[in-house]
Amino acid sequence: MPHTLALIALLPLVGFLLNGFFATALGRHRVNERAAGMIGSAFPLAAFALTIKAFLDLQAGGFAPIVEPLYRWALIGTSSFEIAFYFDRLSAIMTLVVTGVGSVIHIYSTGYMHDDKSFGRFFAYLNLFLFFMLLLVLGRSMLVLFVGWEGVGLASYLLIGFWFDDLTNAKAGRKAFITNRIGDAGFLLGMFLLYRAFGTLDMDTINGAFVSGTGAALLVPASLVGLLLFVGATGKSAQIPLYVWLPDAMAGPTPVSALIHAATMVTAGVYLTARMSGIYMMAPEASQVIAVVGVLTAFFAATVALVQTDIKKVLAYSTVSQLGFMFLALGVGAYGVAIFHVVTHAFFKACLFLGAGSVIHALGGEQDIRKMGGLRNKIPLTFWTFAIATAAIAGIPGLAGFFSKDEILWYAFASAKGGAPWLWAMAALTALMTAFYMFRLLWLTFMGASRMSHEVEHHVHESPLTMTGVLMLLALLSAGGGYIAIPHFLEAQMPLPPIVESLEHYEHTLLYVSIVLAFAGLGLAVFMFGGPASRPEGIKQAMLPIHRLLSGRYFVDELYERVIVKPLAWFSEVVLLRGSDQRLLDGSLNGLASLAQRSAGLLSRVQTGSLQLYALLITVGIVGALLWSWRHV
Repeated sequence: MPHTLALIALLPLVGFLLNGFFATALGRHRVNERAAGMIGSAFPLAAFALTIKAFLDLQAGGFAPIVEPLYRWALIGTSSFEIAFYFDRLSAIMTLVVTGVGSVIHIYSTGYMHDDKSFGRFFAYLNLFLFFMLLLVLGRSMLVLFVGWEGVGLASYLLIGFWFDDLTNAKAGRKAFITNRIGDAGFLLGMFLLYRAFGTLDMDTINGAFVSGTGAALLVPASLVGLLLFVGATGKSAQIPLYVWLPDAMAGPTPVSALIHAATMVTAGVYLTARMSGIYMMAPEASQVIAVVGVLTAFFAATVALVQTDIKKVLAYSTVSQLGFMFLALGVGAYGVAIFHVVTHAFFKACLFLGAGSVIHALGGEQDIRKMGGLRNKIPLTFWTFAIATAAIAGIPGLAGFFSKDEILWYAFASAKGGAPWLWAMAALTALMTAFYMFRLLWLTFMGASRMSHEVEHHVHESPLTMTGVLMLLALLSAGGGYIAIPHFLEAQMPLPPIVESLEHYEHTLLYVSIVLAFAGLGLAVFMFGGPASRPEGIKQAMLPIHRLLSGRYFVDELYERVIVKPLAWFSEVVLLRGSDQRLLDGSLNGLASLAQRSAGLLSRVQTGSLQLYALLITVGIVGALLWSWRHV
């Protein structure tokens, strides 16, 4: 089938146009929910089916990349900018995740968003997001990727602030949009440098030049370009210091959190770094920065997650932390391992977010885990799927998260491309905290005595099959997804880094330590929350200053408000508005306006409305013209 890759991207766009037209042209009351849900889900499913076909075609061709040019976008001098799609091992994995996980989240949404007044608009936005995400992972050039990059930012803004009647949601969408634009400035500068050197933005061409170390690649400082692109990645993938938007983005509907903030958009920075691995192989300084920022982000976010009480906020900080693990792997040259964790994380984190949505749905909108408990037997399907995904992210052996997390820990310790024992130590401690806060979440939500009000408890019910069926599928993938040998599959394209020879014999020891840490986190959570309520409260009081610091999320938002937001607001108000605008612009414009007014006042005396005066003036004008003509004859 010609233009298969184009169809994969365009199918969700068709869904967006159809649902968008019916939702806006016909109005809410004339939109049939079933039709909107079918349209919204059918096109992503069709895109997933075509992705499978494209993958089979890629396999049949010996995994030689498939290049599908569509048309020339622009011709500037000798440089031609083409809209072209590129399908290799890496983009195949990412496209399967985006269309596969994206499709089941659409199906889940048909149950979760039931009776919402803007049902059709919601599915239009979801389809629009999927279209831009597919542009991002299928684009051959950085220019096409950047269109998708900005597009998912727009769709994210629309979805986070979907319930814009609530000011909190509107502010969260705005915060996400603005924060990502800061990162995008670095991304653009990196692109400009690459275009100036190569005259093209085709990523395969640029990677090949850096790997071979010839031609224009010799003229470009790889570390500088790598750092600029990483600035963009810190925004999109919520790393220090631009992570602050993601926890607030939980204000949107829960399926949005699962799709955007677990499986797709937030991994775009990871994808970009892996895609441009040719640059980072030649940029050890930039790679070291990525590893350090990644492990610090993972540790920092995990400490905040320890004390969160909103079920979605726990998962939000967990996502920031897991993204830190991915960048740690990228920083030590284990690009395939980072993508491995992208895939397993998409499975278990989407299951966790959607499981949280099922809990919220069952409790009529309640999100505070302190007001839950005792749900294990009331919503058993939600409980068991949530438990499997929790065990997976905690690193319990045999489940998906165990395999990808252990690979990251190993390369953080022993990679010859920047691994170090201290990186492993921080990552291992973060893994321990991950197991603890996730089992804490599981226990406080589902186990022990009920802390719900009588009215809420009376109405608790299991979610419909459209939701629980998706949870069961994702739980199955959370359990078995680690057996997909993604690092091995990608090794032909992105080789794994060599291991420091003197450290090879530590591999099995560190594996056992990893297992012990996972079960230690489980045991600590059961000890603290499985006993009397006075136990965690006593520990909290004993460590009250630390608890306040973590509950306040290190007061980073407050710091940004005081150091950045308020000074910029003052500068905008006092200097720009009052100084430049009011004094310079308004002064100039008001002066011109005053001159125009005075001139108009004089001229207005001519236009009196008197026909006799007009006739007199015309006569005077004719006589004057005749006299002037007579003098020049």
